[in-house]
Amino acid sequence: MPLAEVIALFQGLDAPWWISGGYAIELVVGRAYREHGDVDVGLLRRDQLAARRLLADWDCHVADPPGTLRPWPVGETLPARAHDIWVRERADGPWRFQLMLDEADGDEWVYRRDARVRRPLSSLTVAEDGFHRIVPEVQLLYKARGRRAKDETDFAETLPLLTGAQRRWLEEALAVEHGTHPWRDRLR
Repeated sequence: MPLAEVIALFQGLDAPWWISGGYAIELVVGRAYREHGDVDVGLLRRDQLAARRLLADWDCHVADPPGTLRPWPVGETLPARAHDIWVRERADGPWRFQLMLDEADGDEWVYRRDARVRRPLSSLTVAEDGFHRIVPEVQLLYKARGRRAKDETDFAETLPLLTGAQRRWLEEALAVEHGTHPWRDRLR
């Protein structure tokens, strides 16, 4: 689904949401430089039912357990292990975008892979021409785990644009989650 259509759809959600994934990185870089398999939309787990109501006429499937898709009915609160939702208009149609559920504790964002990594929710996203996108250092933290070719490209494209504070935050978060990680040296 084109990014603009996803943004238009989510303008109707009465809860915070943001563009994440590769598109969020390209918005930081200021240009398209690679293909995308999908559009990722982030939101807080506590707002999942509002998102599901917005998508009541859509066919939504949750990765639960991770790696296996099952239907997500309207009104069902997802278990903590479920954070990835695939969405399409109808059961026989192509997948159009993904919802990614993020954790929060009050006014703090909590990294779902390691709860020691936190930051104020107010610093998780930035406004981008009528919508929000996740900040690059947080998106890169998610990408650091898999280190796929596209993640390495996203890191290389974004690195020169990161501020000193963004570099320090990402380097410290990588140290917490991974201990050693090849991006840490490049961030210093």
